[in-house]
Amino acid sequence: MQILYEDNHCLAVNKPAPLLTQGPPGIPTLEAMAKDYLKEKYHKAGYVYLGIPHRLDRPVSGVVLFARSTKAAQRLAEQFRARQVVKVYKGIVAGYPEHSEGIWQDWLRKIKEAARSEIVPEFSDGAKLSLLRYRVLQGCAGGALVEFRPETGRMHQIRLQASRHGHPILGDVSYGSQASFGPPAELPRDRVIALHAHSLTFLHPIRYEPITVTASLPDYWPVSAAEIERPGEV
Repeated sequence: MQILYEDNHCLAVNKPAPLLTQGPPGIPTLEAMAKDYLKEKYHKAGYVYLGIPHRLDRPVSGVVLFARSTKAAQRLAEQFRARQVVKVYKGIVAGYPEHSEGIWQDWLRKIKEAARSEIVPEFSDGAKLSLLRYRVLQGCAGGALVEFRPETGRMHQIRLQASRHGHPILGDVSYGSQASFGPPAELPRDRVIALHAHSLTFLHPIRYEPITVTASLPDYWPVSAAEIERPGEV
């Protein structure tokens, strides 16, 4: 677990995939690792509070922001609800999108029994409009490296919309990928996909100054951070 930002109010870490963000006691989670880190660093003998204003899917890596007080948790959660937090993802998709940038607009609906989402016709019962900005950065092994900026916060939004528009995230067999990605995994729950929460920009919950936290790509990705900084090269 890599610490990206820390003060008395916030803790941001780079979540490795396929680690759960949160889960029941006894199961390895990012939350448990972060609490152990704080206990050891600050010699805390008792309970360690951590608020979780957002989560990442198990097979996704990248920035996760925790709150270290209830006041910070409430204020950060409100920023996420109000869509004031800027989220930037990097993903490798199958194929090369026809347009170098644009916005995908779809109607998504949760399938609660299956813990996934589906594309449905406009104004279907339970459907919500989903907006996703994308920009192709470069071609790479297996397809194209794409920057995603979700303007709505729907379940599995990037994964489903990328698949809907013909370019599934590599390794994401749940949403149509035919390609493997990352280290070999014996169990389905240990598979990773080519989606990474690259950065979060939020307002500090106490000082209200903008803070941007960035997480480096995992080593097993076929592109490096230096390559990402040179968009357009193939």
